Amino acid sequence: MKRLFDFSLALLVLILTVPLLALVALAVRLTSPGPVLYWSDRVGKNNKVFNMPKFRTMCTNTPAVATHLLNDPDCYLTPIGKFLRKTSLDELPQLYSILKGDMSFVGPRPALFNQDDLVALRTEKGIHHLTPGLTGWAQINGRDELPIPVKVEYDAYYLKKHSILFDLKILILTGIKVLRRDGVSH
Repeated sequence: MKRLFDFSLALLVLILTVPLLALVALAVRLTSPGPVLYWSDRVGKNNKVFNMPKFRTMCTNTPAVATHLLNDPDCYLTPIGKFLRKTSLDELPQLYSILKGDMSFVGPRPALFNQDDLVALRTEKGIHHLTPGLTGWAQINGRDELPIPVKVEYDAYYLKKHSILFDLKILILTGIKVLRRDGVSH
């Protein structure tokens, strides 16, 4: 049932946002050299690595590490990168990953392939059996501001409590967070 919900909603959102996707793609192309999309190796369900797209918000020479590990993340941002991140527009291409089945709308955010500490903690708690999400319980409870152990505790809570109703609650709360631009540090 969750997969059908994810696929149907992703298809609907994709159809409704085609003009917005085109405008963002054009803005990325016109404001910085390099590809429109950034494909990131991410850890998915059962720790299987998949390729996840985002609109590119960083310069092409940025190291492939979590943003919080960069000395000065702002110096790597493209001219519209900060705006795309604050509005979460950079996340829209992940609809492709949801349609493909690599992601869900709600679940733990997919770790970068080299975030060994996060992957190990999630595996220890069984969280790796969940399909990663565009948003999740941790995202509405702190997003970028959460230390990894706290993020994993929120993910573990989601593992125990997940349901369609809980997912709908998380989606609604995510919409509110995005509109308020809460919890985005980069």
